[in-house]
Amino acid sequence: QVQLVESGGGLVQAGGSLRLSCAASERTFSLNTMGWFRQAPGKERDIVASIHWSGNILQYANSVKGRFTISRDNAKKTVYLQMNSLKPEDTAVYYCAGTHGTVPGPTPREYDYWGQGTQVTVSS
Repeated sequence: QVQLVESGGGLVQAGGSLRLSCAASERTFSLNTMGWFRQAPGKERDIVASIHWSGNILQYANSVKGRFTISRDNAKKTVYLQMNSLKPEDTAVYYCAGTHGTVPGPTPREYDYWGQGTQVTVSS
């Protein structure tokens, strides 16, 4: 069974940085694609970024391009989301997700495994 545990969320001022981590209980090799989603209150859960096991980055949401970086360390079974130049509109619960699919679509239903989420709050 795959378990995903996020960490690294918190409160930060606008313009600051945070790094989220997602530790998997199973070899990430078996999860071909890992992604980060976020969900703000009253809004849908949206893709932030996704990455293939090979390290190829599949996508970034337009709203985070140039500010966020997704990466993965298969040896450590961990996926990261480096978030720089944070804005108040980045405030959300951030979820790590994984799938055995190689080219999943950018929607939550394409992912099979989910973490519990970590809160990111950006103050203005």
